[in-house]
Parts: sequence; C-alpha cells; structure tokens
Amino acid sequence: MTADTYLSAIMKRRSIYALDASLEVPKERVVEIVEKAVIASPSAFHSQSARVVILFDDQHKELWKIVLEALRAIVPVEAFAATEEKIQSFAAAAGTVLYYDDKRVVEGLQDQFPAYADNFPVWASQANAMVQENVWNALALDGVGASLQHYNPLIDEAVREKWNVPASYKLVAEMPFGRIVAAAAEKQNMDVKDRVKVYGL
Repeated sequence: MTADTYLSAIMKRRSIYALDASLEVPKERVVEIVEKAVIASPSAFHSQSARVVILFDDQHKELWKIVLEALRAIVPVEAFAATEEKIQSFAAAAGTVLYYDDKRVVEGLQDQFPAYADNFPVWASQANAMVQENVWNALALDGVGASLQHYNPLIDEAVREKWNVPASYKLVAEMPFGRIVAAAAEKQNMDVKDRVKVYGL
C-alpha cells in the first residue's frame, strides 16, 4: 500500500447519520475490526489505556433508550420532539461502539512518572481518539457507516450499571454504526494552505 492508497481510503470516512440495522458485513467482522484497531493504535508509554464496549441489536437499542430518558429530564418539552427524532436515528442503526479511558492506567502512570502527571490524561485522550479514528476508517472501508456522538457524562452511571462497566472506565464517546441509507452531504473545506504552514522547503 502506498501513502496515496491510504489517503484515498481515509477520505471515505464521513459522519453518516442515515443508518439502519441491516449490516452488510457479519457482526464478527465488526468485532474483528475493532479489536485490530485497538491493538494497532498507538498510546503514550504504550499504556494501552483505551477500552471499548460493543453493543449490538437489543443491547444497542437499550443504550439509546438510556440516552433518550436522560435527555428527557433536561431538554425543554417544546424542543424534545427534535431531540427524540435524532436519538431514534441512532437507535435505528445496527450497533454502537462505546469508547472509554481506563483511569486506573492513567493514574498508575501519574504515580510512576510524576513529572508527566498533568500530561497523562491528555495523552490518554489522544490515544483514544486514534482508536476511534482507526475503527471509523476501517468500518468505512467495509461499507459500514458511523458517526461519533458524545452524551457522556450524562449517561455514564446508567450505562455503567446496565453493562457492569468497571468503575475506573471513563466514557468518552459513542459511535453508532450500521448500513448506510443515505450518503453524507457534500462539505466545504477550508483552504489547506490556511491550516498547514511549511518552512524550509
């Protein structure tokens, strides 16, 4: 594989919101993609602080029920219909990947290397983001659509109780995935020259 092949591949990744539950790959393939992405993604000090929970079918739908009820408690009644429609669109997908940081790993490194203590939470967040991106890219290459959502910390405790998630796990993102019903809309990008500066070329 060349760099151009790789770059062409990652350009396929978009935020896909129109999803349904008719996965065109086996569930086992999704698990394989996630597991390989977790292994391949780098982390500071090889800390391997990222953790992942994958929910399919009824377990996935239960997650979005939890999200909906948590939002019902805080969203004004007059705005709730739009909120419910959005959450139901995520529930219509085939599954959800939950991304976590294991605080126990981060705190252990802070104790072991106090000079870098303030950096370890940042580095863990960066490592988790790389897991998210690698999973997302790989799913896209297999024709599986996904988007990245953030209903944490609103749902953290309910999710922890429902799936017996360890207390040291900090939820950082939720990724609903499924069959692509409608492609992502075109997007306008800034001029890359305004984002990348080169010196010494």
